[in-house]
Amino acid sequence: MGRWICCLCSRVADPLMLLLVLALGCNPSTAATASPSVPHVKPSYSFGRTFLGLDKCNACIGTSICKKFFKEEIRFDTWLSSHLKLPPSSLLSYSGNYTDDAKSWRLVDITRLTSKYQHDRADKRICTSLLKTKTCSLERALRRTQRFQKWLRAKRLTPDLVQGLSSPMLRCPSQRLLDRIVRRYAEVPDAGSIYMDHLTDRDKLRLLYTLAVNSHPILLQIFPDVEGWPFPRYLGSCGRLVVSASTRPLRDFFGAAPEVAADLALQLLAVLRSMATNDLNYFFYFTHVDAGTFGVFSNGHLFIRDASTLGIIDKEEGSQLIDGQQEYKDIFSCLTVDCQSPFVSCDSIREKHSLVMVCQELLPKLLTGKFLPPVQEKIDAFLQRCARGLGDDRGVNEAIAELAEILKPLRSCDSRFAYRYPDCRYSDKY
Repeated sequence: MGRWICCLCSRVADPLMLLLVLALGCNPSTAATASPSVPHVKPSYSFGRTFLGLDKCNACIGTSICKKFFKEEIRFDTWLSSHLKLPPSSLLSYSGNYTDDAKSWRLVDITRLTSKYQHDRADKRICTSLLKTKTCSLERALRRTQRFQKWLRAKRLTPDLVQGLSSPMLRCPSQRLLDRIVRRYAEVPDAGSIYMDHLTDRDKLRLLYTLAVNSHPILLQIFPDVEGWPFPRYLGSCGRLVVSASTRPLRDFFGAAPEVAADLALQLLAVLRSMATNDLNYFFYFTHVDAGTFGVFSNGHLFIRDASTLGIIDKEEGSQLIDGQQEYKDIFSCLTVDCQSPFVSCDSIREKHSLVMVCQELLPKLLTGKFLPPVQEKIDAFLQRCARGLGDDRGVNEAIAELAEILKPLRSCDSRFAYRYPDCRYSDKY
């Protein structure tokens, strides 16, 4: 109606009609600039490409979850209003919240594969080693390498394409394991194929870069929790940040009540057993463990929080690289470690390797001084013998069973252990 009247203002010739229009309050100049009301748009959080690592792509992990960040469906714990800044980029991990419906939120861990300092150092090494400059296009530099040119021509991921990479997962690779990586790589649409035809050049560089820096997200993808593997769920990557289900590090439970410590120790032993003996015939071993290697979900369930130090030996096929081939090294071998670091021989790994390491580094901090003298003495005696390498001919399963028999009567059945409650009331398993 207002527009019709104002149009009339410019066309009317009759003085009486003009007076009528003016009486109605027509202002041609303001009416011409008026616009329909626009719904209020809340201020958007500002992500820097540098913070996420998107400025480094395609020398990055992936982009599958970037939309979640930009749509504010992933938020940092300290990042709850628009005036707050992003957390420091120097941190290795962040606690965050994740939603699919903007109503219910769940905790997630947002992590870097390595520290920003190490990333920056590796980026500089790429430029100075390959192009003899201080700064460069990382993608262009890595594309020129002999290794990546072989990846571009390859139809299938074979052991020679990963030889010399520092990841423990690839020290003793089998073709069966490499096929599993290609078939389950989650940063591309699922093709269900062992051939790399569905991977673009960009996808191949991202996969190679991830394997060279830290294989943790790849392990989460190819051995998912929904199939019973003891890893947190992989939710996606953006630039150089990985998002996975949240766990509290085991270090937070070193001072826990005796029944909680006993429960976590039993779960830890069960994880070691499943890593050594499973339906797929893969033998998993740790090259290093510390208080952050394992984590605990809110329901009390223990998982492997950091899979970066896990090696895999295929008991079905065996390794298809001899140790001499492992000595091949290039820029991809040196992104996170010293190029002079020696490789561990596949033949040197024993079944008791991980158990001894856990007995040395974790179980004493979890179990020492928690129980009454007769039981505590048995636990301490076992841990001392185990830390020295067991010192007898018994197998790992027998040693695990010995400690488990001591610990089983010490745990309780109540709602603190939601992952097994109330099942524990009605089952002899617990």
